Amino acid sequence: MTRPSQDEPTASNPHQVRDQVERTRQELGRTVEALAARTDIRGRAQEKAAEVKEQAAAKAGELKAEAVRATSRLQDKLPDPVRAQAAHGTRLARDNRTVLLAAAGAGVALWLLCRTKR
Repeated sequence: MTRPSQDEPTASNPHQVRDQVERTRQELGRTVEALAARTDIRGRAQEKAAEVKEQAAAKAGELKAEAVRATSRLQDKLPDPVRAQAAHGTRLARDNRTVLLAAAGAGVALWLLCRTKR
């Protein structure tokens, strides 16, 4: 059996001994929990991943809001004819999305074919 620490007086009656044992059990339980948490590498990694994911989502939201503000400022500075032409181009792209995607796919395929022949 171990000796009590210097800062904790020894118990003089059975009630004090029980209290001292209970305190020691609680301290030991907290110590074991802390050690178990430190050795749970997978759990710690998952917690860290969740934390990083949350931070990334928050940063992405900030960047998106800043991009919207910058786009709005740029659109306000554009002359009216340019703004109208850009809106017309956007409408055409949305209306012909399938054709646009097919042309982009064909361009990528052509680029890959030319690249592999070298």
